[in-house]
Order: sequence, then C-alpha cells, then structure tokens
Amino acid sequence: MALKTRADPADMLGHVGKHWGWALFFGLVTVAAGIATLVWPGKTLVVVAVIFGVQLIVTGIFRFVAAFALDMSGGSRVLMALLGALSLIIGLYALRHVLISILALALLLGIFWVINGVTEVFTALSHKEMDGRGWTVLMGCLSVAAGLILLSYPGISLVVLATLVAVWLLIFGVGEIFLAFQLRRLRHR
Repeated sequence: MALKTRADPADMLGHVGKHWGWALFFGLVTVAAGIATLVWPGKTLVVVAVIFGVQLIVTGIFRFVAAFALDMSGGSRVLMALLGALSLIIGLYALRHVLISILALALLLGIFWVINGVTEVFTALSHKEMDGRGWTVLMGCLSVAAGLILLSYPGISLVVLATLVAVWLLIFGVGEIFLAFQLRRLRHR
C-alpha cells in the first residue's frame, strides 16, 4: 500500500493546465474592468464599484474551488479557501452597499490585495520546483505594494483611486493572461 504524501508540482501544474481557459477568462475580465475604469473614472464610480464587486465574487469562487480541487498542502489549501471566502464576502458587500463601498473601496481593496499578495508569495516560496515561480512572487509583491499604498493613503480622491485601481487591474489581468498561456504550454509537456 503506497501513501501519497505530497503532490509532484509538475503533476499539479499539468492538472491546472487542463483548465487554463479559466485563468485566461479571469485575466480578460480583469483587463476589461481595468479598461472600463480608465475610460470613465469620474462618471462611473458606481459602475466601477459593481464591476469590482463582481470581479471579487468571481475571484472568490475561483480561489475557493481551487482550494478543494487542487492537490496542495493543508496550509496552502486553508489560505486559498480563506482568501476565496474573503474575496466573496467583500464582493457581495460591495454589490449590496454600492455607495458605502465606493467610500470604503480603498480600505477593502487594500486589505484584499495585501492578503492576496502574501498568499501568492507564500505559494510560490513553498513550491520550489514550480515553473513561473519568479512571476508569481513578483505579482504577489506588486499586490502587497498596491494594497499598502491604498491602506496608507485612504484620503486620496476617488478619481485617483479609480485610476490607480485601473492600472493595477490591467497589470494583474495581463499577468493572469500570461499565466494562462504558461499553463497551456505546461499542459503540453
């Protein structure tokens, strides 16, 4: 009787690579949210809050399902599930209280981005054989930096916040699209 103690990172990436289309879809939705925010930063703050709420809900569902669908260590599974639940809760709150969420967007997104970045860095550092590990660490560090900026300067104007968020969504979305194609390439190995 053989016991499986840890999943081989190559097997795990191969399994995730089968579903690279979801990562591509998530990246495209994120880029679309960033473009919409750049085009109408002042006039559509309510729409922006709704877009971010939906994006956080999609992120939460994606992370929560990934926590149970992928073969990963207990600590990574718990962090991924907690991040998914946090994203889902913040997204639902943003949709329920649009005007309040516009005012609290900096705080909510700042907290989420810091936790997301720490989780990304932790995941990359705990899987030393992972392809694209440096990219994941870089995206995690950028997420932490963006979150800390939002938490440090909560009084910035909403238009500046919308522009900052738009730029971050574009960077994050392009990173997710790049990652999707990396997963697709790894699937063929």
